[in-house]
Amino acid sequence: MSRRVPRSRAPLALALGAALAAPLAIGPPASAADPYTVTPLKFTVRAGGRSCTVDADLYRPAGVDRDHPAPAVLGTNGFGGSKSDGSTDTIGKAFAQRGYVSLVYSGLGFGRSGCLVSLDDPDIDGAAAAQLVDFLGGKRAADDGTTADFVTLDAPGDPRVGMIGGSYGGAVQLATASVDHRLDALVPMITWNDLAYSLDPNNAVGSAGVPGVFKWQWTNGFYLIGEGQPLLQPSLDPSRVNSLACLHFVTEACRTVHTLNSGSYPAGRTAELLAFARRVSPASYLHRVKTPTLLVQGQADTLFNLNEATATYRTLRAQGTPVKMIWQSWGHSGGLTGPAAAGELDLSKGNLETSYVGRRVLAWFDRHLRKRTDVDTGPAFAYYRDWVTDPNRTYATADHLPALNRTLYLSGDGKLVDDRSKVARGNRGYTNWLIPTSHSESSLAGLIGLRDSPPSDIKGTYLDWTSESLERPLDVVGAPRATLKVHSPKAERTQNSGDAADKLVLFAKIYDVAPDGTRTLVRRLVAPVRVPDVTKSFTVTLPGIVHRYETGHRLRFVIAASDDAYFGNRGIKPVTVVGGPREPGVLRLPVAGS
Repeated sequence: MSRRVPRSRAPLALALGAALAAPLAIGPPASAADPYTVTPLKFTVRAGGRSCTVDADLYRPAGVDRDHPAPAVLGTNGFGGSKSDGSTDTIGKAFAQRGYVSLVYSGLGFGRSGCLVSLDDPDIDGAAAAQLVDFLGGKRAADDGTTADFVTLDAPGDPRVGMIGGSYGGAVQLATASVDHRLDALVPMITWNDLAYSLDPNNAVGSAGVPGVFKWQWTNGFYLIGEGQPLLQPSLDPSRVNSLACLHFVTEACRTVHTLNSGSYPAGRTAELLAFARRVSPASYLHRVKTPTLLVQGQADTLFNLNEATATYRTLRAQGTPVKMIWQSWGHSGGLTGPAAAGELDLSKGNLETSYVGRRVLAWFDRHLRKRTDVDTGPAFAYYRDWVTDPNRTYATADHLPALNRTLYLSGDGKLVDDRSKVARGNRGYTNWLIPTSHSESSLAGLIGLRDSPPSDIKGTYLDWTSESLERPLDVVGAPRATLKVHSPKAERTQNSGDAADKLVLFAKIYDVAPDGTRTLVRRLVAPVRVPDVTKSFTVTLPGIVHRYETGHRLRFVIAASDDAYFGNRGIKPVTVVGGPREPGVLRLPVAGS
């Protein structure tokens, strides 16, 4: 019988949780009664110039030994969690029940593991995980002398091992694969591509070098969790303490957050600190990742939206790394607390065989860890459709992401039209206040299960363009794009001040307007923009969505002066949009089935 590992619930543990059932046969499931043993282990590792302890649990299936080895699965927690989280320890249980050796551990700076929180830096977090791969490959022992001579090897010291985990436990997989090519399969879930975009997004295309718009609620929530570790884990290992100015993060991480909170973007200093966020992100090291990767991203996620996984997917695919991608229903902004949607994967319950994503994960590991070449790992792309009621058809699949294939035009009279000849001339304007006047979300509400007020905009602080009622359903799958030209003399005068905070900020978004006038901001997603040059037109990539606009509904494209989940404009900057048939604003949509 297995020894039960205690479970705890950490306040922002970014658990694994969801994705729906659909037919996909990959072989008979292992019995839930299959026994396994659990052995707590400690590993002293060198990471970031420090020596610290990693706290882990080894799950060993019955019957697995030197003469009968098995491949391994390595997993760790989300931010603020530990190896004992409901979803993290269930990784160990679920895969041990299915015949895999499992090693789950508390990430650096969390639970009872030492070292500073370093944001999944490949040279620190990746290097620490690689030393656990050494253990699985028989190259080193745990601190108490325990060795693992029962893991399938591809070569001496090279274990057959995959990784799985969500959010913070997702990015560490890519970080590890970039420094250790022994990994054989990855399943990163709801994680980031570029932390500079995640925390300070600028959705303007070609805005390299222009800082974004600080996502202050999400960022400070996680920062406080990191700095508040003594409240979660008393008697900290000394290797987890940095200084009074930066308690438990690496210094560069604290400096980045402090600069963002200052509301100032001085040239040089800001670029340097945002470069740190990018350096520790997959965007900077994916060229070194060759491990087959199954990306799972959440549609309900304003922290790490679908554009993050899409960027990772496209990079890996372009360089020839085997990769597939699934967009599931849940993410950081919904589904992590309370009951999951029917049929969704919930690793805290271990329902792998009865969920679409679960079966895709098992197939991925069967193919790449058990080397079952007959196993079909599924299509290149799959996405969850919340408007489909048949649980066996909730996921749609495709060989590629839908293209931008539907064009609408922003008319001067506030209409969103489907023909350029229908564009009317007209000037309309708005101005920002010194306080936020638009609400998209309270960022942490969905994560901790609180109700949030509906999205709203105060008259005079935004502009909108509304389409005619749809004659048939419109399924948007992917990231819309809008091209705009705005006039703001005040912003034009200040935009070259040497501080990027003086550039114009606006927020683009698309509402679904029902026949009764009810507005829905799909998944509460917005596109923050710090306009690179207000004298020129610019293009905005909105966050990806999967949404059906039903017959009789209308699309409403909005640009707003502010959003209370983000920092906004410095000073009052009135904006005018001039509409006309010669140079209209354009909204392009990726429509499935077109």
